[in-house]
Amino acid sequence: MRLRFILSQIGKGLKANVAMTISVVLVTFISLTFAGAAGLLQTQVERLKGTWYDKVEVSVFMCAEGDPSTNCAGQEATQEQIDAVGEALESANLDPFVEEVFFETKEEAYENAKKVLDSAWVDNLTADQMGVSYRIKLADPTQYEVIADELSGKPGVESVVDQREVLEPLFNLLDRATYTSIGLGVIMIITAALLITTTIRLSAMSRRRETEIMRYVGASALFIQLPFMVEGALAALAGAGLAIGGLWAGVRFLVEGWLAQGASAVNTISTTDVWWLSPWLILLALILALVASGFSLNRYTKV
Repeated sequence: MRLRFILSQIGKGLKANVAMTISVVLVTFISLTFAGAAGLLQTQVERLKGTWYDKVEVSVFMCAEGDPSTNCAGQEATQEQIDAVGEALESANLDPFVEEVFFETKEEAYENAKKVLDSAWVDNLTADQMGVSYRIKLADPTQYEVIADELSGKPGVESVVDQREVLEPLFNLLDRATYTSIGLGVIMIITAALLITTTIRLSAMSRRRETEIMRYVGASALFIQLPFMVEGALAALAGAGLAIGGLWAGVRFLVEGWLAQGASAVNTISTTDVWWLSPWLILLALILALVASGFSLNRYTKV
């Protein structure tokens, strides 16, 4: 009997406030979509960092003949200077930070230049004009400064370049997009909480006579408040379901169906990540609804 009564009260409340309930569903959907997108975006950023940071190398370019840089002054690095850099990379100071060292000769540098540079420009070069270099794979890619501090300015060293500098702007851009999504999600969650509070308050006001009668006959606070709380929870869960569906569709068709096809080497997020995120979105929706409902009901259904 009690269950039937509670269900009837829930149905009555949803019918009486259809427009507000739809508003709660839509605002919850938008807010959780932003929150979920922020979570997925941050997952993608961390996945890209894990993939690419392990592959990037530090390059130590030795002076080539005619190099105008300050440390070279047009002089090519001598064999002694090249050997000194190699010995420094194998020294006790740098050994903990260096995983592997590759040495690139002039001929190899010339061949690589032909692959990546405009052929008309490369045709005016010879292998003798290229400089030798060391490619260093770090044990910890974040410890680039240790190598740079040790080798920059050494005789015969033209420059020390970290390939992460090329990727860092992209990761910074993605991080800013994540923060923007989080900010928008927080604003929309606050909006959803206010809407749920208003909806439940209107529902409680429209049934004040019934709640007063229930209060007089000794009904508990939980029994009075439960139908209203379930109304808010159902609306929030519907919004969460739409958000999960929207995120799944976005990842399935936009990321897996489009982006991943053109960048097979990139470890992109998948619909599996959406399913892992889904319980947290549902939990957030329930917490949002229950807290907002409880706050609203304190005044209108307090026993």
